[in-house]
Amino acid sequence: MATLRVTQRRSPIGGTERQRATLRALGLKRIRDVVVKEDRPEIRGMITAVAHLVVVEEVDA
Repeated sequence: MATLRVTQRRSPIGGTERQRATLRALGLKRIRDVVVKEDRPEIRGMITAVAHLVVVEEVDA
């Protein structure tokens, strides 16, 4: 299964509480944090919700 490298690039300050919760659910706590997640519909949905705060790259498994 493919994996995604998700990097937080912007601060959630000024965003909604839901966006902050989504970043926490992804495992991102601060700017330049990086997590590797499986490419699943649930993860894609969370990334879409905070797309303006993160950068996503596909990683070879």
